[in-house]
Amino acid sequence: MRTVILIPCFNEEFTIEKVIKDYQKLMPNADIYVYDNNSQDNTYQIAKNAGAIVKREYRQGKGNVVRSMFRDINADCYIMIDGDDTYPAEAAPEIEKLILSGKADMVIGDRLSCTYFEENKRPFHNIGNRFVRKFINTVFKSNLSDILTGMRGFSYEFAKSFPISSKEFEIETEMSIFALTHNFLIKEVPIKYKDRIEGSEPKLNTYRDGIKVIKVLFAFFRDTKPLFYFSLLTLILLIIALIYFTPVFFNYLETGYVDKIPTLIMVVGIAIIAIIIFFTGVILHILNKQHYQQFENYLTTLRLNKKD
Repeated sequence: MRTVILIPCFNEEFTIEKVIKDYQKLMPNADIYVYDNNSQDNTYQIAKNAGAIVKREYRQGKGNVVRSMFRDINADCYIMIDGDDTYPAEAAPEIEKLILSGKADMVIGDRLSCTYFEENKRPFHNIGNRFVRKFINTVFKSNLSDILTGMRGFSYEFAKSFPISSKEFEIETEMSIFALTHNFLIKEVPIKYKDRIEGSEPKLNTYRDGIKVIKVLFAFFRDTKPLFYFSLLTLILLIIALIYFTPVFFNYLETGYVDKIPTLIMVVGIAIIAIIIFFTGVILHILNKQHYQQFENYLTTLRLNKKD
């Protein structure tokens, strides 16, 4: 049973050696991979000198790094962490145990139930974490405590079946939604988050990356729940049509004439568009169900190949 520690890195020369040493001490049998993402400091050399297996990913963005990690490496348990020393290595053995025992396909290192809001000094990050958590738990009927954490564990089946489309920091959101919509086993382990040390600069831009995460949320809402999404659009359009149609209708009852022909034409047009949108959602819903059936067959094949 092989466990690997995956560390995507960009300019983490202040902390990467400590992170590697912590995991070497705590999990001596695990292979530690550092993927350097075009760092402009000494991250690559420091990680190599510390004893990690160091590779380069030239496509910028954490999503691109994770894509390469999952494609390149075969293991029974993948533990992904950041190289900024904000996540405790002490949680890794429990994550490994849950994955290798088959009790979880993805383990989430839950910061928000512990020290995150006390340690994190960026208030808009806290607001963003709460919003994303609330949105996903509402739409996907889940009860996850931390959606955007950078400490996670994965099974072989999850890593090899996860079709990564995100290029940057949206990757954590995509992982969570993929696990929820494809019925993977999810467990959460509370962890004690600590803020970055002085001199270590954060890579996440609150506003730019926050907008990207919100765009991903609505894109996955549309793609994974098309009937709900397009029914909602249909309802909005029908309400608009009703608002404009009501005065025309009452005027017709009073006078027997339709005075606002253009308004009536517009209302009919909106109603037709609403019906088309609704049946688009129905078709996409059927296609989605077929996709999930095919995915289950693929997952079965993946598990059989792993055993062989």
